[in-house]
Amino acid sequence: MQKLAVLTSGGDSPGMNAAVRAAVRRAAYHGVQMYGVYHGYEGLMKGDIQEMTLGSVGDIIQRGGTILYSARSEAFKTDAGQQKAVEQLRKFGIEGLIVIGGDGSFRGAQKLTEKGFPTIGVPGTIDNDIPCTDFTIGFDTALNTIVEAIDKIRDTATSHERTYIIEVMGRDAGDLALWAGLAAGAESIIIPEESQDMNDIIERLHAGQRRGKKHSIIIVAEGVGSAASYAEAITKETGWETRVTVLGHIQRGGSPTAMDRMLASRMGAAAVDLLLEGKKDRMVGIQNNQIVDVDFNEALSQKHQLDLSVYQLARTLSI
Repeated sequence: MQKLAVLTSGGDSPGMNAAVRAAVRRAAYHGVQMYGVYHGYEGLMKGDIQEMTLGSVGDIIQRGGTILYSARSEAFKTDAGQQKAVEQLRKFGIEGLIVIGGDGSFRGAQKLTEKGFPTIGVPGTIDNDIPCTDFTIGFDTALNTIVEAIDKIRDTATSHERTYIIEVMGRDAGDLALWAGLAAGAESIIIPEESQDMNDIIERLHAGQRRGKKHSIIIVAEGVGSAASYAEAITKETGWETRVTVLGHIQRGGSPTAMDRMLASRMGAAAVDLLLEGKKDRMVGIQNNQIVDVDFNEALSQKHQLDLSVYQLARTLSI
């Protein structure tokens, strides 16, 4: 292969730029031209494609978001849209495509492979909800953003002796809520993977009050429901004053941590290597700190598994 391309798709995540940089520079090291596809699959169908050089990716490793931009595309979900995308790639002489994104982005990449165009996926999402990889690009940065926010909220919670319910992202996965809750010492962590009775939450609050605790922090994953509904239920049962904080998209921005920069660099380079080895229809992952690659079908047919031993640890430490 002499010409490859890279695109970012779906929700942005810190470290995507580091992955793009690694892909471009690894390709250059092998004497291969790299093209950037702007605005995801939507831009791919429109031919919004430009050659990238070493200078194109200078001074971006520390930047959040994605310099290639991202966009949702309903048109790409159609057979006609996918065929148009392949035609644009071939028009530029591109022979392989790297897709950085989540499971929806990977399904799009898989469709291109089915039409005879080689693709490799790199997992980039703060949700950490992609099977067959221990971590996804952006998770660590988002986690640290949440923990920093909780630490600041705790100062106010202590000053006013209140219960704070904090809603975090994660889509249908509870990784961000669980890891942040454990790292920040939350009294209760509510996640989709483990049912938690409201009576148990109330009892834990009362137990804290009996031993003299003046404030509490409760973390709610967005996949369970809204923090506002939990706050209302707690106030109704206890009569205590509660406050709600929804962190929202602040979790997706910011300069990537060193861990995410390392992960993105390793995965972006590995994606180029896989294409040059003639591999396709595969996703790069990390397992036990080793870079691996797995078939898209294997990754997309499985359900992300949360390590519930971490959940049990958080419960025992927050008594």
